[in-house]
Amino acid sequence: QVQLVESGGGLVQAGGSLRLSCAASGRTFSGYALGWCRQAPGKEREFVSSMSGSGGIKTYSDSVKGRFTISRDSRDNAKTMVYLQMNSLKPEDTAVYFCAADVSLVLVRLGRSEYWGQGTQVTVSS
Repeated sequence: QVQLVESGGGLVQAGGSLRLSCAASGRTFSGYALGWCRQAPGKEREFVSSMSGSGGIKTYSDSVKGRFTISRDSRDNAKTMVYLQMNSLKPEDTAVYFCAADVSLVLVRLGRSEYWGQGTQVTVSS
């Protein structure tokens, strides 16, 4: 059974940092593109960041570029970890953040991944 489980969300003041984690298990994610999307209240889900299967291509939305960093760790055979380091947080970053995985990097960027986590809430106070 494939599972993506996010953690690390919480309440932080503007200018602060958070590190989101996502544990992907249930199949091998070697070669899978991984990414993060977010959804703020009353808004559609939007792309935040993605990483190619090889890890060589990283993409960020304009709104987070220079502040967020995506990374992955596949050393554990049982699961693949994907992280989102978020610095210089702003109130407009407040949203539920979702981890996603797909064999296609394009689908991850389009928010149409095959696998999704349940989300973790990030709240940034002003």
